[in-house]
Amino acid sequence: MDEPASTKTPLEHDWSPPLPAAPGFEHIVVETPGARSHVAVMGAGEPVMMLHGFPQHWWEWRLVAPRLVAHGFRVICPDLRGSGWTEVDDPEIRRTSMLADLVAMMDALGVDSAHIVSHDLGAVVAGQLAYEHPARVRTAVQLAVPPGFMTFSPKLLPAFKHMPPLLRHRHGQPLAWLFGADYAAQPMTHDIVDGYLRVQARPGFDAAVRALYRGMIIPEVIRLSTGHYKRRRLHPPTLAVFGRRDGPFAERTVRRICRGQDRYADRFDLAFVDGAAHFVVDDAPEAVADLCLDWFARGGEDSGAGE
Repeated sequence: MDEPASTKTPLEHDWSPPLPAAPGFEHIVVETPGARSHVAVMGAGEPVMMLHGFPQHWWEWRLVAPRLVAHGFRVICPDLRGSGWTEVDDPEIRRTSMLADLVAMMDALGVDSAHIVSHDLGAVVAGQLAYEHPARVRTAVQLAVPPGFMTFSPKLLPAFKHMPPLLRHRHGQPLAWLFGADYAAQPMTHDIVDGYLRVQARPGFDAAVRALYRGMIIPEVIRLSTGHYKRRRLHPPTLAVFGRRDGPFAERTVRRICRGQDRYADRFDLAFVDGAAHFVVDDAPEAVADLCLDWFARGGEDSGAGE
């Protein structure tokens, strides 16, 4: 029989390596069967689950979360399996491993439904939640990732050029190149890159990179490219956001691959952010926060989730 989920608050010196600085967050561990997830939380009110990208963690939301809290929301920023300070018993990552972790975590925290804000890797998990458990998603804002019902285009192939080296990732290989000019419109300082990548020193991190791409990302890309999600309907109100400098996802391309949205989604819209690329949260945190707040209000007007 599975052990019941629980939460605890470690002392600051219990985190190794040290957490990067982000005032206002409380750091807890949510224990669910097979996982001890680090979660950064802040504020009170309607819950917002914020799911980070790769190779990032909870700290991605350090500049967005306070703005949401200032408008009466409670932000919950977990480190997904294989990332940050989360620990798991099984190092393998399967297609729905993170979805199972997320659902168990929401149960443990007493969150029946939430607004879901996600980026990159986190958007894959958020999409799975929206399709498999739509009542748990009040609204969804996904960043730098097209919807599951997208039509695959050869113009998107450059967006996957990072995958081969990550599939072959080995111990000690740097990941700082992922934060270069191809992906970030605003140069990231050494301190910011260190804030994200200091977790590379944790045991098992390098194996988790390979496990992530082999066990989860590649299977999801196959489902996307073969039209799996075109045979399903997306019920939660969903906003997909892209930086205007995110080369493979130019506005013209994105609008083309998302055509026919009414056939696949109850409520779906697109937004584009000036001066931002793939790492849109770091490039333009204020714009991301404003889009989230607007969508929470507009998207939730006719959503029955959580009622």
